[in-house]
Amino acid sequence: MPELRNKKDHLDGKRVTFDDNELARSLFGERNGNLQLIEKALNIAINIRGNDLMLQGEPPELEMAENLLNQLYGLIKEGYPIYQRDVDYSIRILGGDHKAQLKPIFLDRVYIPSKKRTITPKSINQKIYIDSIRENDIVFGIGPAGTGKTYLAMAMAISSLMKKEIDRVVLARPAVEAGEKLGFLPGDLYEKVNPYLRPLYDALHDMMDFESGSRLLQRGVIEVAPLAFMRGRTLNDSFIILDEAQNSTPEQMKMFLTRLGFSSKTVITGDITQIDLPDGKSSGLIQARDLLSRIKGIKFIYFGREDVVRHPLVQEIIDAYDKVEA
Repeated sequence: MPELRNKKDHLDGKRVTFDDNELARSLFGERNGNLQLIEKALNIAINIRGNDLMLQGEPPELEMAENLLNQLYGLIKEGYPIYQRDVDYSIRILGGDHKAQLKPIFLDRVYIPSKKRTITPKSINQKIYIDSIRENDIVFGIGPAGTGKTYLAMAMAISSLMKKEIDRVVLARPAVEAGEKLGFLPGDLYEKVNPYLRPLYDALHDMMDFESGSRLLQRGVIEVAPLAFMRGRTLNDSFIILDEAQNSTPEQMKMFLTRLGFSSKTVITGDITQIDLPDGKSSGLIQARDLLSRIKGIKFIYFGREDVVRHPLVQEIIDAYDKVEA
């Protein structure tokens, strides 16, 4: 960043020292890629001198850089591998709250035994969301696309199933796009609605190998179904997820919430800025938010652009649409 370096005589400096050569190299990243990302994001200059980093920039950015580097180094000491996406998430977290602690977030692991992998939260709200699912029987996750609402709920469900904390997982979604056109689609009812359930299958197979997932689906241990198929059922010892809940009607939402049986949890996810219901139809998710937010044991978690864990451009897209809608 030539503009910054030309002004270096007028900038403050700060020295950050690390006590382990190998861990420091892991922090710096391949070809110092992590440091370059920090330089660009915080508009500072970083010079490497062995285990020492010499930082130059404006005081607020230097304070944040020192905090960021020390916390990332602490994560590496705990055995957490740092990648550039983790640096990006960390910058976002500390940019929103400079007192935030990264360890409780990144070291909170949802273990998926079937693939011997762990899934970790990448923002403060994601950490709160996971903790809320652990502590409450009904949790609503509301926010834009890419914030991990459904993915983290799926991870918690599969982890609970593999640990035998529950007997089955039920994944539901409204098929509102089909509407009255279902009769014109080929195949039986399952084949007609299957395209609307495909995102749930994709998330499932990302967490389980195809054969194991298919076997559990065939046995009914994992069920993927349209929301309408929930009517008349009581779901005990289950982990139930309703995805795209903004496209449920108030009647459907009431029906779904009253399916909850003993020793069960349910997570409802949706984006109230992307409602596809026909004109004149109100969203069951919005009504539930207004009616249920004060009931003890029901938790509402709200995600924002800072929680988006997809391509960085997704954040910009969300901002652009928010400005138009505002």
